Amino acid sequence: MSVSITFLGGASTVTGSKYLVRHGAETLLVDCGLFQGYKQLRLRNWNPLPVAPSQIHAVILTHAHLDHSGYLPLLAREGYGGHVHATRGTRELCAVLLPDSGHIQEEDAAFANRHGFSKHAPALPLYTRKDALACLKLIKQHDFSHSFEPVKGWRATFFRAGHILGAASLLLEVAGRRILFSGDLGRTDDFLMNPPDRAPAADTVVIESTYGDRTHPKEDVLAELGPALHRLAGRGGVAVIPVFAVGRAQEILHAIAVLKARGEIPSRLPVFLDSPMAIHTTHLFEHFPDEHRLDARAVKAMTHCATMVNTPDESKALARRHGPMVILAASGMATGGRVLHHLALYAGDHRNMIVLTGFQSPGTRGATLASGAPSVRIHGKDVSVGAEVVQLQSASAHADAPQLMAWLGTLPSAPSQVYIVHGESGASDALRQRIEHGLGWRALAPEHGATWPA
Repeated sequence: MSVSITFLGGASTVTGSKYLVRHGAETLLVDCGLFQGYKQLRLRNWNPLPVAPSQIHAVILTHAHLDHSGYLPLLAREGYGGHVHATRGTRELCAVLLPDSGHIQEEDAAFANRHGFSKHAPALPLYTRKDALACLKLIKQHDFSHSFEPVKGWRATFFRAGHILGAASLLLEVAGRRILFSGDLGRTDDFLMNPPDRAPAADTVVIESTYGDRTHPKEDVLAELGPALHRLAGRGGVAVIPVFAVGRAQEILHAIAVLKARGEIPSRLPVFLDSPMAIHTTHLFEHFPDEHRLDARAVKAMTHCATMVNTPDESKALARRHGPMVILAASGMATGGRVLHHLALYAGDHRNMIVLTGFQSPGTRGATLASGAPSVRIHGKDVSVGAEVVQLQSASAHADAPQLMAWLGTLPSAPSQVYIVHGESGASDALRQRIEHGLGWRALAPEHGATWPA
């Protein structure tokens, strides 16, 4: 019997990763991501999967970011009761990210109902914090490089992917086929994380393409962030930095600690980390020293360079402070969370600054800000943008096109097929051409919902 892959997300887009692997009557879901960005993509979260959750035999997560794990509470609520296999780091981060995601969705629905933004009566969350907490009981953790059996007769192995704590590439072996899912690959020269492992032998490769059409600049995040924050401090403004609570927040904190130690920005410049998730994740770096580049002293400096803002009241109190100061708050593409309140408050003043720290998916507020738009819509109102908008080009935690090609080049032999996923259409097609022309391998960027042989 043949093995197939159905691309239920992460196809022709950089979000919602879900790959359904079938062999006979058995099905396994690799990643369980939430669609984010454009409304037409977000609406897919409300559509039922083409297979009943109760008919899926196992789920494996490559890492904890919501576009790879954020659909899991809904899958469990709708009837999935099997194991969810993940690395130890992914299990730890899901315990932070998923309940917060449910909480934010409940808050957004309540806000919409209070202010009449919903076209439905009433607005409902996709899932709740309670749903998220319940699904965590399904997660079974595994070590890197140790094989396990997610379905009887199937074998799976995690390899380090860099990117964030716990991030993995996945080798899945079934019916004589070796299928390698890259997950989100980190950079070989990442400022924070160790580089990905070499790729194991595989017949079929499913590779991400977030930066499949570009090369990262040679300058590092220090060279970009330092002058920006120096300008900000000089004019007494407030910098609002939307960050991903997992990965990007820690990179920016580490960069600020280094810049202060070097004297490139004022040592007394106040910095606030306004995200309970990011605070928890920052402290997790102490528990996973083999996954990142920081020694104990650097981890301590990172955790001490900002005032940690935990409660909503503490967050609101920031509005009573005067600049200069720096506020880091989730989310990284300004799609929700506390950062929206800070943007609404500070975006209009030319003395202030908005620092975007990486790829901004089309349809997000971050993408609107990056485009230079004169206003951005927040909580149903158009907020004017007078602040300086700085987009860091060097802070990405994703491998660029040459690094993706270099990772493919570590395969011991050529695969029979490469599927290109998790990228906008242009990025995916650019990587397809690189693979076909540079390596001479068969490469395809599947459409959403398509099924192809593995």
